[in-house]
Amino acid sequence: MADAPAPPRAASRWFVIGAPYLWLLVFFLAPFVVVLKISLSDTTIAQPPYIPVLDLANGWRGVTDWWDGLDLENYGILFEDEIYFASYVSSLVIATVATLFSLLIAYPMAYGMARAPKSLRPTLLMLVILPFWTSLLIRVYAWIGILDREGLLNAFLQGIGVIDEPLVIMNTNTAVFIGIVYSYLPFMVLPLYSSLEKLDDTLLEAAADLGSPPWKAFWQITAPLSLPGVIAGCFLVFIPAVGEFVIPDLLGGSGTLMIGKTLNDEFFLNRDWPVASAIAVLMLLVLVVPIAIYQNVQARELEAGR
Repeated sequence: MADAPAPPRAASRWFVIGAPYLWLLVFFLAPFVVVLKISLSDTTIAQPPYIPVLDLANGWRGVTDWWDGLDLENYGILFEDEIYFASYVSSLVIATVATLFSLLIAYPMAYGMARAPKSLRPTLLMLVILPFWTSLLIRVYAWIGILDREGLLNAFLQGIGVIDEPLVIMNTNTAVFIGIVYSYLPFMVLPLYSSLEKLDDTLLEAAADLGSPPWKAFWQITAPLSLPGVIAGCFLVFIPAVGEFVIPDLLGGSGTLMIGKTLNDEFFLNRDWPVASAIAVLMLLVLVVPIAIYQNVQARELEAGR
């Protein structure tokens, strides 16, 4: 007896589940495999500037030859040259500091939005999203006009008599922090607002009835309940900030060391695609592996709690 066709609801469920995985397969896993393959290739002066060591045209023999001659020379270069290690460390430090500043600024904003009248919340939310309507490149160039020695900020501070000499902000890490915090602040505000908006006000009222002061109720009720939004916002800011290239290149200048700039230099200046691909693969592992471990631990704790 032939099997009955799957009901439409089951087919729809499989489509909903499979569509995101298909998207990740096509636009994440496949490009990653290509980059991984280039990272295991040999550098040469040609177009493209590498020699693939895996020749699938020879079938299984090509795979075995590639495995026998496999070496991690390009990855070894990353550990031999201090510039790459310094770039990774500097990127992680800058991204961490920028994420903390974003959290300190975004939390009061999101809290104020969540406590605003419901009729005003859509307008406040639109103001947070409004910068996305303008190109990131244009917004970063605008900060050059603000932070330059002859820019608006120095002109304003000198005009009100706060400083006598222009401040040197451009081409420093301070400018990079300002650019990253400004650019990624909405990514921190939105998940925080989503968590704080769902907060049950009756919990705060009950705490007040029991004699808890507002600051104590905040740390015991509001802060723990908003923790998922804090974690999501930190991930959304920290991950792209680590590999940021445009902001440190335009605001930080040549003195700022970040892995995104190093990656760009290897690709387009040194034309060393295998080493550049190795940098990209290692950077992805540095970001993905800890996040995967954290999510696994969170899932186990949630299961244990249930």
